Amino acid sequence: MARILTLTLNPALDLTVSLDSLTLGAVNRSLGLTRHAAGKGLNVAQVLTDLGHSLTVSGFLGADNVEPFEALFAARGLHDAFIRVPGETRSNIKLSEHDGRVTDLNGPGVEVSEAHQAALLEQLEQLVAGQDAVVVAGSLPRGVSVSWFAELLRRLNALGVPVALDTSGEALRAGLAATPWLVKPNDEELAEACDLHDASLAALSEAAKRLRAKGVAHVLLSRGAAGVNWYGPNVALQALPPQVQVVSTVGAGDSLLAATLHGLLNGWPAEQTLSLATAVAAQAVTQLGFGIQDREQLARLQAGVTVTPLALEQ
Repeated sequence: MARILTLTLNPALDLTVSLDSLTLGAVNRSLGLTRHAAGKGLNVAQVLTDLGHSLTVSGFLGADNVEPFEALFAARGLHDAFIRVPGETRSNIKLSEHDGRVTDLNGPGVEVSEAHQAALLEQLEQLVAGQDAVVVAGSLPRGVSVSWFAELLRRLNALGVPVALDTSGEALRAGLAATPWLVKPNDEELAEACDLHDASLAALSEAAKRLRAKGVAHVLLSRGAAGVNWYGPNVALQALPPQVQVVSTVGAGDSLLAATLHGLLNGWPAEQTLSLATAVAAQAVTQLGFGIQDREQLARLQAGVTVTPLALEQ
């Protein structure tokens, strides 16, 4: 069992509305509504907890609607180290259609003051002490600059802990410059962060190789239904998931990251790690909510994953 810290700077209450199909400009009748305390780091934490690890969760949390998050921490046995800030944690509305398409309406979130940002940096060494890895995942809240985020990552690197990063846009660009141990972009995120005019798989693969040459040990390229490409030390693999009935794609990438980290921290062979991670991600799209909910289904999915070498010079 590893000890892992996840940092979620901009968590959210995910309100998922299930629909047969969405018609814009018309009255739509929902099939159901679920609410989850979420945010990419918290989603990762739940999967890692199901895989047997000890999790500490931190970041910034709105004090005015903290109850659903505290209930999640208690239910999952997550050690709560979040900094409470004035206001409400944002709500994200996800319109999930029967064919698997999801439309996201993401709220702006609370504004985090410089004092609260300084408080997190001051606590960082204590938070990281004894941890086997740190996951920094999700977007930046209002008030948090890209330069502050880069400083956060530099301080984590200086503390000598492996850092796994999952973000996008300017935050990802700044994060890549800080050379984390592992990054998990999707095609679009990697192309944008690396200024690729050609987002072909060949161009993305070359970009991943350049990141590795600069010091990023692992590049986990999430490609949705097209699978996963993993570029790492003596690792160049592609995994294709089995076909599944998609309920919601929310949390699939977070599940992929969590299970990959699980295998790496356990010292598993790369093929075994990627096979499980791809299966956990495939299971995630068949359900609402986060975590490994059906072990037998997971075993069947893993048996259907195809892992093959990529013909790339490492």
